[in-house]
Order: sequence, then structure tokens, then C-alpha cells
Amino acid sequence: MSYHVFAHNKNFGPRKDLEGPFHYPNGRVLYYDAKAGEYWDPLTDFYVDAAEVADLQNSIFAVISQ
Repeated sequence: MSYHVFAHNKNFGPRKDLEGPFHYPNGRVLYYDAKAGEYWDPLTDFYVDAAEVADLQNSIFAVISQ
């Protein structure tokens, strides 16, 4: 059994009214906005499409299944 450590960008910390930050293997960081029901990207200041978030979440499983 092994484990993988994803790099965490120290520039992203907790934000009021948002859950996260969530760090992904490709270096992307997202926050979850419970009021909107969507993930928010702080670098672009846009909500992320649900399909793109699903791909990011699946990338975690791809990394840990290696």
C-alpha cells in the first residue's frame, strides 16, 4: 500500500462562506460554494463546469490507483 501527496499551494487558504480549498493533482485549486452549489476557481473568478470538476475528481483516483 502506498500513498500520494499532492502539492498544496500555500497561497490558498480558507475563505469565508466557501468550503475548501480543494487541491488537485494537476495543481488546480477549487472552492465549493454551497449557496450556488458549484465549485469556484479563485484564479479565474468563475464557477467551474460540473463535468470539468468530475474530471478533476477522477484524476485523484487515477493517481492513487497507480
